[in-house]
This record gives sequence, C-alpha cells and structure tokens, in this order.
Amino acid sequence: MVYRKVLVKADGFHGCACQVDSDAHCVSASLLQKSANVRNTYRVIKKMIRLDDVQIFVQSVEAESFSEAARRLNIAPGLASAAVQRLEKALNTRLFVRSTRSMQLSVEGARYLPYARTMLNARSQGQRALASDQEALSGSLRLSVPSDFGRNLLLGWLDEFQRQHPALTLHVRMSDRVADLVREPLDAAVRYGPLSDSSLVAIPLIENNRRALCAAPSYLERAGMPSSVDDLRHHNCLRFVWSEQLHERWRFTLPGGNQTVLVSGNRISDDADAVRRWAVAGEGIVYKSRLDLVPDLRAGRLVDIFPPMHSEPSPLNLICAQRSRLTPTITQLKSFLQARCTALLEDYWLWAKVVKL
Repeated sequence: MVYRKVLVKADGFHGCACQVDSDAHCVSASLLQKSANVRNTYRVIKKMIRLDDVQIFVQSVEAESFSEAARRLNIAPGLASAAVQRLEKALNTRLFVRSTRSMQLSVEGARYLPYARTMLNARSQGQRALASDQEALSGSLRLSVPSDFGRNLLLGWLDEFQRQHPALTLHVRMSDRVADLVREPLDAAVRYGPLSDSSLVAIPLIENNRRALCAAPSYLERAGMPSSVDDLRHHNCLRFVWSEQLHERWRFTLPGGNQTVLVSGNRISDDADAVRRWAVAGEGIVYKSRLDLVPDLRAGRLVDIFPPMHSEPSPLNLICAQRSRLTPTITQLKSFLQARCTALLEDYWLWAKVVKL
C-alpha cells in the first residue's frame, strides 16, 4: 500500500491525512478499529483474575504468611507473593497491609475474602459436577461443632459417615465459641438455638429439640427437688459460657407464659461438656439441650426436674456462610445428621413412655 502524509488545516483543526496515489489505497477505518480492539483486548487480559492467584490469596489469609501458604501449596515462596501482587494489580487495590515484621489483611482484603472463597467453591462444585461418580464424596469436610454434642454424639456419627465415604477427610473443630464462617477456613458449623446472623444460611437438623432441666439423684436427695422456677434461685445452678456470654438467665415456657430466672452457682465453664459432667457427679442443676443429655437420662445418671414442654426450645442447625457452600458433601451430611438426630429423640421418647407405664 502506497500513501504519503500531507498537512491538513481546516476549521481550526491541524493534523495529517493520507493523499492517495492513483494506484494506492488509504488505511481503512476498519483496520484501524481492529487495531484498537486488539489493544483493548490486551488491556482486559492484563486485568483478568487467575483463580490460582485467588487460591493463593485465600491460603495466605488462612496461613497468615506467604511462606506458609507456599509450603502448603508446595510452591516457591516468591511465587505466592507474586501471585498476590498480581491479584492486587488486577483488582486495583491492596489486599494486605505489609510491614517488615507482619502481614495483615486490609479492609478491602477482608471485604474481598468471602467472594474469593465463593469463586474457589464454584470451581470445586463445577469439577464435582463433571465427575463421573456423583455419589462418592471426596476432599475435605471442615466443621465447627459444640463440645458436648461433638464429643458424645457427633464423633461417633462422623465415624459412620466417613466409613460411607472413605475418600473424605474430616477436620473437626470442637469448641463452644461461635466460629466466624466468613473469615475462618470452615465449610459449616453445627449450632444450637436460633440464627442471630441473617446473612448466614441455616439448615435445620432437628427443630423439636428443647433444653432439659436436670440433676443427679444424689443432688436432689441432698438439696431437694425444686417445685417452681423461682426455687432455682436457691439451688446450685451449673452455668456455662457460650460465645463469650455467661448462660445464667434461664428461660422457661410455662403454661402461664414465658418466664426468665437469673440463676447462680459455684461452678462455671466455657466447655458445656464439663458442666454436664459436674451435673452427673451430683454438683448441681444443669439446663442444656436434651439431645446432649439423652444417654444420661436413659441411664438414670440424671433426672428431669420440670416437664419437658416447660423448657426453652433449642433447635439444632447446620450453618453455612453462603448458599454456594451447600456442596454435595454438606447436603449429604445434612440428610445424614437429620436422620440420626430424629432417630435419637424418637427412640428416647418411646423409651420414656414405656418407663412411665
């Protein structure tokens, strides 16, 4: 193509134009547009987010260092740092606040973290959806569970669940502290009581569960049987700390209406299993989920003080941070635990009916 530039001056505009020889053509507008499109595409590609970078970012948050994240992912430490920097450039924001001695998640990084986990979960779900065998669960199942329910019931049930899915790896965190499902590396949590955070997803495991007010026969022989809620003020009530709050206001659903009593006692623990054990040993009165107390009630180690329907509801839920976390593993675990909880309570009430007869 042959052309030469000539100066153009018209209407105050100065620039260049093409003066075409008789056997030449000017650069077409379409070719110029194609060139601009290529440049724009290149800019977009430069800003595309790599899922591998997102994975390294999430792993760095959980490990609290680039070097530890690199070790877990079996890559060089420099690659982890470079991946996070590349992600920051693509997002045009700082995900970490770095210093010579520490690395902390920035405000923007904390805001981005749940979305990063959602992207990784979506990739995992897509890979599982393409797998040939949908029934065979694999990968990690990371759960946060309450201490008493976890130790005395759930551990045995999880043994059975894992035997059904041997390729599954279990990570169980047992604590009576409320885990942060958004920031912590957890797939789900098992919790008693109504859901306080509406942004989370709650799947009922057992809805008709209530607390039970119980004591050992030896304690009741020594201290006497309370005849009313107000009598609890004169008894040694064993209290526990749940989510940094002392459970000392005991609520009851009485025929005349709901009533709350402020109780006291000489023993407090942040482990509800320890409180149950104190009650079995005859140290005082306990008020906690009937699910946790079924084995002790059936064995006679504890006895009911008030009628079951007078106790506060205590539903058990499986909690996830987002609906995207409802993976096939969580869905099957939900069905499995629902069946076990329902069977446990139904069998207990059948036994209680027979004993009363």
